[in-house]
Amino acid sequence: MALRTTELGAGPHALTTTAFGYGAMSLAGAYGPIDEPAALTLLQEVTGRGITFIDTANIYGLGLSETILGRFLEGRRDDIILATKCGIEPKGEAGKRSINGRPEHIREQIELSLRRLGTDYVDLYYLHRPDPDVPIEESVGALGELISAGKVRSIGLSEVTAAEIRRAHQTYPITAIQSEWSIFARDVEEYVLPTCAELGIGFVAFSPVARGLLTDGFDPEGLGENDARHKFPWFAPEYLEPNHQVANKARLLAADAGIPAAGLALAWLFTKAEGAGLSLSVIPGTRYVEHLDELLAGLDGQLSVELVAALDALAEEVRGDRSFSPQWVSGGREGLLPRASGK
Repeated sequence: MALRTTELGAGPHALTTTAFGYGAMSLAGAYGPIDEPAALTLLQEVTGRGITFIDTANIYGLGLSETILGRFLEGRRDDIILATKCGIEPKGEAGKRSINGRPEHIREQIELSLRRLGTDYVDLYYLHRPDPDVPIEESVGALGELISAGKVRSIGLSEVTAAEIRRAHQTYPITAIQSEWSIFARDVEEYVLPTCAELGIGFVAFSPVARGLLTDGFDPEGLGENDARHKFPWFAPEYLEPNHQVANKARLLAADAGIPAAGLALAWLFTKAEGAGLSLSVIPGTRYVEHLDELLAGLDGQLSVELVAALDALAEEVRGDRSFSPQWVSGGREGLLPRASGK
């Protein structure tokens, strides 16, 4: 299957890759159990459908996602555009996280990631979150050094503001910005996306189907005890059913359009990106092969102005913030404005 491609970034550090990628957090069991044989089979199906962009991070399963990918990449590394991240680390109590953007940490973590991935370079290396205690210029300078060392081909940032993007890009060319963007999560649209379009920086959208809410098979009663979504306000007891009803409206619109809800959610993103002059790749994650086909159904869809407007309006009905902690989305800072709790 030949998928549409996109070029992230510009100049010598630009990356040409599939506009549909795979987010590999699911391989670490964040949304439910998956054993290694099943994960390797899933990755085979992912690449068999023409998807060549795979995104992971060192924190996913504390290295488990990278380790599984390393085994899968044996003999096929040159066929994959591989992205990983550093900058979030476990701290103290189980499940707690801290942000670390110090240059020495970045240099240390790339070595550990390369070892787990079984490769001597990654195509795109992100700072997973900006460290409030480290100037963004220092973190980006360390990332740029990794390009000079041949360990990284391009660099990116995740969950940053427009002002941070500009400062970072002046320090070293940024290829991609990654943040959450979906029909439900719209805060990047005011500042971050226009800045990316202006500077020629690509955008990578994670959770493009709102962590499963915008899929036909989502069951509000079906979240397992250890499902990471329990941490997110959209899935809190007081918000889950109202948000499920909002998603039902999207499902009805998808049915009228003749495509799965997940496919419609991605078609909406590509339509919005095209209108904004933005280079986009989306990186949904799944543990199920059948979900891949639902997602892929929207890649070439052309949505009417009326349908886009109807989907746009749904964001006003969503209840709760998109993340469990402001620090993980730079909440309250320009360009990543949290939804008021309860709205």
